[in-house]
Formats: sequence, structure tokens, C-alpha cells
Amino acid sequence: MPTPTRSAVRSLARLWPWVRPVRLRLAAATVLAAAASVLALLMPLVLKGIADGPVAHRDPAGVWLGGGLLLALGVAEAAIFGVRRRLVARPLAAIEAGMRQEFFGHVQRLPVAAHERWPSGQLLSRCTTDLQLLHGFLAVALPFLVVNAVTLVVGSALLLAQQWLLGLLLLAPVPVLLPLCALLETRYAAAARQAQDQVGDVTTTVQESILGIRVITGLGRRSDQARRFRQLAGRLRDTELGKARLLATVSVLLSVLPDLALAAVLMVGVTKVADGTVSAGTLLAVVAIAGVLKPSVDSTAGLLALSNAAAGAADRYLEVMGTPAVDEVPAGPVARRGRGPAGLVFDRVRFRYPGSPRILDEFSLRIEPGESVALVGATGSGKSTVAALVPRLYEPAAGRIRLDGTDIATMSRDELRGLVAVAFQEPTLFSAGIADNVLMGSRSTGAAELDRALRIAQADEFVRALPEGAGTRLGEQGMTLSGGQRQRLALARAVAARPRLMVLDDPLSALDIDTEALIEAALRRVLATTTALIVAHRPSTALLADRVALLSGGRIAATGTHHELLRTNREYAELMTPVTAR
Repeated sequence: MPTPTRSAVRSLARLWPWVRPVRLRLAAATVLAAAASVLALLMPLVLKGIADGPVAHRDPAGVWLGGGLLLALGVAEAAIFGVRRRLVARPLAAIEAGMRQEFFGHVQRLPVAAHERWPSGQLLSRCTTDLQLLHGFLAVALPFLVVNAVTLVVGSALLLAQQWLLGLLLLAPVPVLLPLCALLETRYAAAARQAQDQVGDVTTTVQESILGIRVITGLGRRSDQARRFRQLAGRLRDTELGKARLLATVSVLLSVLPDLALAAVLMVGVTKVADGTVSAGTLLAVVAIAGVLKPSVDSTAGLLALSNAAAGAADRYLEVMGTPAVDEVPAGPVARRGRGPAGLVFDRVRFRYPGSPRILDEFSLRIEPGESVALVGATGSGKSTVAALVPRLYEPAAGRIRLDGTDIATMSRDELRGLVAVAFQEPTLFSAGIADNVLMGSRSTGAAELDRALRIAQADEFVRALPEGAGTRLGEQGMTLSGGQRQRLALARAVAARPRLMVLDDPLSALDIDTEALIEAALRRVLATTTALIVAHRPSTALLADRVALLSGGRIAATGTHHELLRTNREYAELMTPVTAR
């Protein structure tokens, strides 16, 4: 079980930047709630006055007057709570919405390595469930912990003022309850954090199962996936049951000990009323005050539990928010947007993934403006890594990458990605219309640009056949389309951007031979107007390029045309020759 690295108070105090703009409203609402609780504590005093006055003297008019006063106090208390709710509803909703918006924006700016650290389900649970817990803390736990404290302090003072012995009897459990609650609170905080992490694991499993339903069903692995889900859900259930046991223990202590104290008060109080040392009204007031205090005592366990869960949620939320995002401000000279093709130079670049051997070692490659270069290499040689380094999805450990002579590390990512378009081997489509997906990276939203991109990617025909054409809304990840159709739309998206540099990571791998030939013919016309780096795995793709570079051992081992390398480089020939032809 994870141990909290900081106290719940310190974790929750870190929410101050979001609370500060509405602090006056929240403070006013808390003061109103405390005032309402004080009004409730005045009712027992009214009861005492009625019992020792009109009732003792058989004065019906006085009883009616006292009853009217009790009614007025009750109405005032209800009205104050109604005003409090209206006062905090809008600012608390604004806090939650603002925190969610900031979280989403920050996640969008996180480096790819950070996304590899947290599964999507973990991020999703932090943006939804955890923020709901924080909303609950600010709306309920925080104000009512303050209200309960005020109620208990004022109520204790009133008890001692009415009859000090009876007051001390009622307050006797406090020295026992405080350390026990503190001990159980620490254990509950650890269990709450563990449960929140497990919710993220369950969410990840559900999301992966939905997105991968075709693979799971096709391989007949539904039972395995269900077994995995049962295990994760079972662990979460056990943790939640542990939380329930801890909360039950606290609740029992907070309920039984005060009840025992109240029983002692009744026995002692009745004796004192009988011998005339305490009035019946005083005993009634003491018992009534105890009745007002009891909900505050009983609710403390739940409020502490919610506070500790919120502290864990705050840690999880701020753990992500504290992860450095990629810079969006240029650190140096910014390359100007040109209209012609851009030159690209890799200068002794080194790169490795955490915990793995170095993939790129002194990698150097020059691509002239308007030139297209195919990057070829064995599986795992780092071709896709090279493609990801260009738009700065990853940062090299050493060396430089220059675009038109400017080190891309000195450019803002927005500027860089406005010059570069990327089409990855695994196309990612969004739950939006086809036009929205294709024109996502384009500065133009016109129909002419959309038609051009679809035509070049050979996607225009199947798009026209869809029920709503380019307005057809795609399902999640474009699952309603074939692999080749998804890849063509991803290619159309890159074409629509009209980039000065195009990076294509094996963009034709999921196409049939006839479609591939049509796209290649159209791509040749596109490549003639831009600079391109093409990750290639087969000869037809390599033939699109003006020049081929062989990546081996983390470096460029040879360059030349496809036919030149076939004749002069054995490694390249083996990579490009089908096994059946060897």
C-alpha cells in the first residue's frame, strides 16, 4: 500500500491557486453555515426557557411564544443554508471546469515520454473522478469541517455554562477519540490513494478493451480480457472494502462513545433533577445540545474520509500538472515561414529511450531543399525514431537538427509544426467528420483544399460513397473504416497541410497494390514541390525518393539511389529482396 508523501492538509493547501479567486464567496458561505449551526444551538436554550418558565408556571401563552421563537430560528437556519448553496454553486462549478480545462491543455503539451509514463485511463480518471472528489471536498468537506468545529466549540461552551459536571461527562470521550481518529485517518489516506490508482488501472483496461475489441474478438481472447478485468476489479473491491472497514471503525467510535457519555449524563442529570440541584429545563437543554452536536460528531468520519480522498486526488492531479510541459515560447531565432521546400540536416544526433540501448549514434544526414530521401533499415533500427525527432516529439540527447539552417531546438513547437507535416504508419483519426480530420493541420478550411488532399491520397472515391460524404462522422479511431482507408485519410491530412517538409512514416503499408500505385503517382507530384523524409520498408516506397539512406548501427551506412544500393550494398539488397526471391 502506498504511503502518502505529505499530509492531507499540505496536499489540499496546494489547491489554493484555483480557490483564491473565489475565496471571499467560499469564506462567506462557510460563515453563513457556521451561523446557521449557532442558531441551531440556540434552540436548546429556548427549550430550557420554556420548560423552566411557561411550562413550570402553567402559562400557555408563554409556551406559544416560545414555540414561535423556535419556528423562527428553524426558518432562519433553513434560509441561511439556502443562501449558502446559491452562493457557492457557481464558483465551485467554475473551479472544477477551470481545473479540467487546464489539465486537458497541460496534457496536450506534455512530451510523448510523459504519455508513455501514464496510461490513458490514469489520465482520464484524474481529469474526471479526481476532479469530482475535489469538487466534493470544496463543496461539502471543507466548509462543514469548519462548521462542525465551530459547532463543537460553541456547543461545548454552552454545555459547560449550563452545568459543568454534565458538560464534562458529555465531553469525556474527546481525549480518546482525537488520537484514534488521527491514526485511522492516516491509514485511510493511504487506502484512498491506492483505490484511486486502481480506478485508473480499471479505466485503462476498459478503454483498451473497447478500442481493441476487433483484435480481442478476432483472436478469441475475450475470456482472457474478462479475467484480467475481474482481477483488477477484485483488487479495487478489496481496497474499497478496506476503506469501508476503516470508516466503519471510525464511525462506531464516533457514535458509541458519545452515546455512552449521553447515557451517563441522563443518569446523573435525572438524579440531580430529583434532588433539586439541577432544573428540568437545564437537563433538557443539555440533552438537546447533545442532540445538536451529535450530527456534527457523526458526520466527521465521512468528512475526514472525503478530505483524505480529495488529498489523494489533489496529489494525483498535481502530479500531472507538475510534469514539465514542452515549451511553447521560442528560445532563440525563429525560422520564418517560407513558401519553398526547406532543407533538413541531422548533425551527429544521438538518442536512446529510457532503459534501452542507444538507438541513434552520431546519426548524420543532409536533405537538400526539394529533395526526397527514403530512410531504410532493419526493424528496430530507429527509422520511426528519426521521423519522430523532426517535429520534436522526442528530443535528441546530443547533436543538432537544423531546418533551413535553424536549430529546431531554438524554435517553438508551434512554429516548427507549422512547417512540417507528418503521416505516421499507425494512422490516428478522431471522432469527428472526415473533413475535420483531413483539414486538421491545414491553414485552409475550404472545399478545394479538402478535395485536392483527398484526390492525391486516393480517398475521394470512397469518401463520396459514404452516407454524408466528407461530412460523415467517424467512429472512435475510425474503426468503421478499413486500415487502408484510415491510412489514406492520414496521408490526405499531411498533404492538406502544404508543408515545407513532409515526414512520411511508411504511409503506404496498409494499401493494396492497385491503390498504392495510384497514390504513388499522385505523391510524386506532391514530392516535387516539397522536401520529404520517407520511412520505407519496401522497394515501391523507396522508389518514390530521389535518394535512399540506409540506417544501420545507429548511423547512415550508405546513400544512393534504390538501384545503386541494390547493386553495391549487400545489407540493403537483403532488406529490399523478398525472402521468396533469395
